[in-house]
Amino acid sequence: MEFLEALDRRRSVRAYRRTALDHRRIQIILDAVLLAPSAGDLQAYRVVVVENPKTKSALADAAHGQRFIAQASVVLVFFADPARSAAKYAQRGRSLFALQDATLAAAYAQLAAADLGLASCWVGAFDDDAVVGAVN
Repeated sequence: MEFLEALDRRRSVRAYRRTALDHRRIQIILDAVLLAPSAGDLQAYRVVVVENPKTKSALADAAHGQRFIAQASVVLVFFADPARSAAKYAQRGRSLFALQDATLAAAYAQLAAADLGLASCWVGAFDDDAVVGAVN
């Protein structure tokens, strides 16, 4: 797929087929995440791959009841790592660069998924503490 076609195909989808996603495709998406630009190449983020149904359900609860999250084969949770960025960039790294790094990584994941013919949806409405509790 050409790059602009991948951009055009990417949509927020909230209904998913009930089929497992093979790990090769997950790895391709995670490899694309590593290609995202980041401040100082610190990659001040962490990605958690969630396939466990109970954890996906807890994430849906943490996202204010957005149940479609629990229906996805795989959920990728992106965490900014402010301390990693702050070690090099002080407060600007803590308050901005880490969040930008995680955001760019998530965007690259969505584009890689679109390139593979997969659906995704960006979720920005969630309770931070509940998400942390769900994946830890």
